[in-house]
Amino acid sequence: MIFENKTIEEVDVWVNAGHVDDFPEDGGSNILYEGEQIAIFKFTTLNKWFATQNLCPHKKQMILSRGMLGTEGETPKVACPYHKKTFSLETGENLNGCEDTIQTYPVKVENDTVFVGLYEKK
Repeated sequence: MIFENKTIEEVDVWVNAGHVDDFPEDGGSNILYEGEQIAIFKFTTLNKWFATQNLCPHKKQMILSRGMLGTEGETPKVACPYHKKTFSLETGENLNGCEDTIQTYPVKVENDTVFVGLYEKK
């Protein structure tokens, strides 16, 4: 499975990431699926869920799930806890104007279970 930004309608597989209570409010946690670490964010303040790669592209560390959540205008974002570069939780765009982006994934919640959407490699 992999990982390119697509819509919910294009998801090939929904992976059970856990119960909603497994994730901290206004924070993140990660799961390991087929060797890939995926950060999942419960953005309680916005009443939304997001998922991204856990790897920070700057220092190549698995750290984004421990990042700080916030907004830039209307854009929900996560800041890497090491170097404070920020990424859009919706698109993965680096909001600091750098070229590095991060992978994002669709998230859905059904019956208090969190699912992350993945896609076949092309």
